Amino acid sequence: MQAVRNPLAFIAERWTPAPRTVQRAALAALVMAIVIVVTGGAVRLTSSGLGCPTWPKCTDASLTATPAMGFHGAVEFGNRMLTYVLCAAVGWAIIAARSAQPGRRSLTRLGWAQFWLVMGNAVLGGIVVLVGLNPYTVACHFLLTSALLAVATLMWQRSREGDEPARPLVGKSLVRLAWVLMVATGLLVAVGTVVTGAGPHAGDSSEVPRMHVSWEAVSLVHATLAWVVVILTLALWFALKAVDAPAGPLRRTRLLFLVLLAQGVIGYVQYFTDLPEALVAVHMLGSALVWVGALRVLLSMRERPWTAPGVPAQQDSQLSAV
Repeated sequence: MQAVRNPLAFIAERWTPAPRTVQRAALAALVMAIVIVVTGGAVRLTSSGLGCPTWPKCTDASLTATPAMGFHGAVEFGNRMLTYVLCAAVGWAIIAARSAQPGRRSLTRLGWAQFWLVMGNAVLGGIVVLVGLNPYTVACHFLLTSALLAVATLMWQRSREGDEPARPLVGKSLVRLAWVLMVATGLLVAVGTVVTGAGPHAGDSSEVPRMHVSWEAVSLVHATLAWVVVILTLALWFALKAVDAPAGPLRRTRLLFLVLLAQGVIGYVQYFTDLPEALVAVHMLGSALVWVGALRVLLSMRERPWTAPGVPAQQDSQLSAV
């Protein structure tokens, strides 16, 4: 009866995961969130957005895709099924966080926040189908996924540090610069959804409405913001180097800079080669990595010491450097 009334408490009484297990569970949820970004892009790039023309069923008469629906139906239905894999990963993260000893309510809350974001995005994805891939709903769908990535990244980071109050590793001016970088990256991602909404890859071979803005103009704005983010990242790295900052912030800032350079090369190549589907898919993966990387840079500006018995405080600094 206890397992029915409170299954999480039932599991927590009988299983205590190692800290490394909790970290791996949080990382699995983050990886699956990135995978969903890529597979969602594949649905759009293969013009399979209406492969299942209704929701929550695939068709009015079938819950699943049928052979008659062909390739597009299989792609769209496959992406829907991956949502269950994402739910399983998030569920594992919640169970691991709930069962950890000593209890870590902050981790459990972050896990549940991911769960509700996944549920909300699933409903929004259904609305996207029902309104015929309206580009504004598609943009909101991606932005909600970006919120999921942010929470998943935060949970992964928090699983690798303690629950003590945050202790800054750098000065306030550098923290502010990291926040400016984070905001600029968020704007870059948001404008990227407008580029998608105005661009040629509508998500289906039928007549799908596009955003009534100039694709070339908004692409120029997107490219300008990308250069702003690159310059801010480079400025932050030089500033961290000048004050002899700890290895963690330096390493994460350098990694973000390298991801941005690769993303920029891909962006320019796809622009001048008429947006080939393969490069657009890689660019979508890069956008997720840039967003996660910017958040990790911000989180690296502080540490939270461990207080568990037998765990030295400096271990938090070592974990934060990864």
